[in-house]
Parts: sequence; C-alpha cells; structure tokens
Amino acid sequence: MLLGRGRDTVPLASATVVLHHVTRENAGPVDSTRSDARGRYRIELRNPDSTGAYLVSVWHDSLAYVSSPIIGIGGRPLVHVDDIITFATTVDEPPIHLARRLATVARASDAGTREVLEILELQNLGGTTRVTRDTLRPTWAGRVPAHTGQFRGGEGDISAEAMRFRNDSVVVFAPIGPGQPKQLSYAYSVAAGTRTFVIPIDQPTAEVNLLVEDTAATVRAPKLESRGIQAIEQRQFAAYSAGPLAVGDRVEIQLPAGKLHAQALLPYVIALLAGGMVVALVWALRRRPPAPRLSQ
Repeated sequence: MLLGRGRDTVPLASATVVLHHVTRENAGPVDSTRSDARGRYRIELRNPDSTGAYLVSVWHDSLAYVSSPIIGIGGRPLVHVDDIITFATTVDEPPIHLARRLATVARASDAGTREVLEILELQNLGGTTRVTRDTLRPTWAGRVPAHTGQFRGGEGDISAEAMRFRNDSVVVFAPIGPGQPKQLSYAYSVAAGTRTFVIPIDQPTAEVNLLVEDTAATVRAPKLESRGIQAIEQRQFAAYSAGPLAVGDRVEIQLPAGKLHAQALLPYVIALLAGGMVVALVWALRRRPPAPRLSQ
C-alpha cells in the first residue's frame, strides 16, 4: 500500500509504481502499474528470479521512495510488500536535529597523524521532508574539528555524494525525511603533533560517544561518563559518553605524544654533529705543536 503522510495519513492514489529487478551484475525496471483509490497495487511477475532481489519504487513530490528488498520470491503466487510512506517536501524547514555523534580516534600513525571516523545521526521531528533549493542552502550543516584535513565521505543513509566539506564545516544536501534518524559518516586526518583535539559543539546535541585508541588520553566534556575499555577488531579503545550538550560546549581530548621517529630527529643529530666538529677543530688548533726553530 502507498500512503501519503502529512497532518493525516491518506492513501496515495493514482501513483505510478515501478518494480525493479536487482542482481549482482545489473539492475533495472521490469514492470509498472498505478495505485488505486485506496493506494493499493498489484504487479504480476512471470518467471521470477529466485537468486535476485526485487524493489518497488514510487515518485512523490519530486522524491523517489523505495521499498525494502524482496528476496527469494521463487514460486510464491502472492508476495506482500511493506507499506511505502511518502511525505510532502518543504525547503528550509523543519529543523534538523543532531541526535547522536560518535567519534573514533585512532592511535598515531608512523607519520604522526591520527585517523578519525565520525558517525552522525540526523533527525527530522517534523511532518515533511526537508529538501534544499540550491547548493548555497544545505539541508543540514555542522562544524568539524580544527587541525584536520583529507576529509572523505563514508557510508550511511546519506551518501558521500550528498556531502561537501567547506572551510570548517560539513554540509549535507540530501533530503531528510521524518521518522528514524538518518546516518551519515565521514573520516579525516588529525595533523601530526596535535596534543589537544577538540570536537566543537555548534548546535544542541543529544549525545556524544567517543572511542579513543590511546587509552591514556584525558577526555573532558560536560556530563562525561567513562564506559571502560572496549575491544574492537583486536584493538583496545577507551569509551566515553557525554550529553546532552548545548551550543558552545567542548569535547576535549588531551592526546599523548605520538611516536618518536628517527627521521624527525635527523635535523637535531646533524646540528649536534656539526657542533661537535667545530669544537673538535677549535681544540685541535689550540693543541697544535709550536713550529720548530731553525738553527743559524
């Protein structure tokens, strides 16, 4: 069944419903129909592929909505598809809330940099899907930590193609609909030698979770709680939680010094050797034996 949700939930009548076939090699539409006055539809599928999957999609108010995958149809004569709920779209509203922010801070690499993975959960508590009008007005934006670089988008409900990194912020252009929080993720590198790593809180944040591989690091944040040591893929992380946090709060991690590398010491070694050679030369000149006197 197709349902349109706003102030009231009503059947989505006379909407075009498309059935898609998905395999490892390709994907594409195989049939379509229109929903009736009650939002119901029926598609007859001859010779179904039991090894592939099927999806049902519908367009509403400029957005595509897709059903959960239908797998293993086999010879079943009737297959039920979960209801697809659509929403009207609005620009610049409703507000998008940051429900949760998880940051995983890795140990320093051989180069002295640290990799950080962040997972954010954005929630729309309104009754419409928020969309953007252009690339100047994203559906959501948030600050990223200073002394960082090499940003790259990750997997989640919001794709990497719908994210941009501008100056000190990450901006999102994907539609954000009501209901369950939508996840986005991104990774970046912290500059070598950084001892104080701060996650800025530029908007109300219900919860912040931290996983810090340097278990000797010191963490400071409002309403901070230690969650002990957690083993993840044979690596040990100190776990923390904080929140709710208000605008202007800080989550601060005091990191231990990174690894000491011979390459980093090379300039000092060269300077020390040069200084030693100068001292040795001066000493040798002072100890030079007097020139022999010639007899007459």
